[in-house]
Amino acid sequence: MTFSKIRTAAASSLAAAGLLFALAACSAPAAPQPSTSAPASSAAPSSSAASGPCTGVKVIVDSGALKPSAADTSVCVSLDAPTTAAKVLDEAKVKTEGTTQYPTELVCRVNGVPAADVDITHKGGTYREECGKMPAAFAYWSIWVKPATGDWAYAQEGLATQQVKPGESLELLFTVDGAPAAPTA
Repeated sequence: MTFSKIRTAAASSLAAAGLLFALAACSAPAAPQPSTSAPASSAAPSSSAASGPCTGVKVIVDSGALKPSAADTSVCVSLDAPTTAAKVLDEAKVKTEGTTQYPTELVCRVNGVPAADVDITHKGGTYREECGKMPAAFAYWSIWVKPATGDWAYAQEGLATQQVKPGESLELLFTVDGAPAAPTA
């Protein structure tokens, strides 16, 4: 398989994933979900340093090969009911930006990373993320969820609809040329 075919296949896969996120955001839930404006609990979520066990949701941001300190974080967000990933990230003070075409379905920047003026080095050369339509298939933020006991799984929904529960972990991971392929924490 030629590099061109691999790159085309990767771009098609990322486009399909983006479409799934968009469709998931537009579909009606199978069962009533808690409000996205506040968690379904009497106590408001709060964040703290992620040292020791986290009884809420552990939030991890890993910029992978980029490694700017502005993006990376690990905090525990206290909550006692399922809450959207977007709300949990907001409570963790993690700022996400979508693309112009998919403002809430995809993640283009986390805490300003990658900045629009930063070259991302990849196998094909360098690239600058413009956050217009789809992020590049070779350099993008992915959303991962890990249950209290179990393995990391690629999120099946976007931040606005993905629910996370107390005891779970939520990670935003930046991947370049397929590495890292999954969270290591």
